[in-house]
Amino acid sequence: MEFLIVWKVLVSIAAVVGLSLVAEHVSPRVAGILSGYPLGSAIALFFIGVEQGAAFAAEAASHTLAGFSASLALAGCYWLGSRSVARGHLPAAAVAGVAGFLAVSALLNSLPLALVSGGVLTVLVIVLCTFWFRGIPNAVVGTRVRFSHGVLLFRALMAAATVLLITGLAEWIGPAWAGLLSAFPITLFPFMLIIHYSYGKPQVYTVIRNYPVGLWALAIYAVTVHFAYASVGVGWGTLLGFAAATIYLVGLSLFYSWRQRQEARANAAG
Repeated sequence: MEFLIVWKVLVSIAAVVGLSLVAEHVSPRVAGILSGYPLGSAIALFFIGVEQGAAFAAEAASHTLAGFSASLALAGCYWLGSRSVARGHLPAAAVAGVAGFLAVSALLNSLPLALVSGGVLTVLVIVLCTFWFRGIPNAVVGTRVRFSHGVLLFRALMAAATVLLITGLAEWIGPAWAGLLSAFPITLFPFMLIIHYSYGKPQVYTVIRNYPVGLWALAIYAVTVHFAYASVGVGWGTLLGFAAATIYLVGLSLFYSWRQRQEARANAAG
């Protein structure tokens, strides 16, 4: 048990710190896309599978797929909450985001959603949020802020505590709620808070704008592990899930590169 707790903490820390480094050294746009990479949800589902069994985790994964709608509600409510006040916009955004996630999760838990119906709902919400967020301009990190050890510790402990809470409660709350809570953006949320605090609204809004695009990778991951856990086990199922999500993100990256080249050629010709 102690060994698993240590691994949960270490993996969560690595995911959050790595995402923050991408935002600083690459761009918030790329970080927003990578926020859809199966980091937090994969960590939670993997350890749920290890502790509760592959069948339990496979069922939870189907609810996680539906729960990504709640994850998008968090991003949207965070955006609206920060815009609604002039002062104290960071805590207002944080409270609004978490409240939005829990409210939508409770609604989803009351609905008879299966893998297909939950997947269709999430696809519709991703498309809706993609159009909703597209008016947000992409910003870049200006003067880089050197994060203190206290800030790094906050980010790491927040993500680790969320993973420990979800996996620890899984046996008591059942696969439906465990799956829905696994959709909580474990790595994205503390990352958003720290970007918001360190750089301001435009940068965190950029992360929010690009989050729905990357979330397709999480949806692909959830569907893959739902079937793979039962057939090949938690370990191999996790690897297959990561492989499927990686293929999507590599394809997305190639598409963006192609589109940028086309735009550059068009501008040069004009």
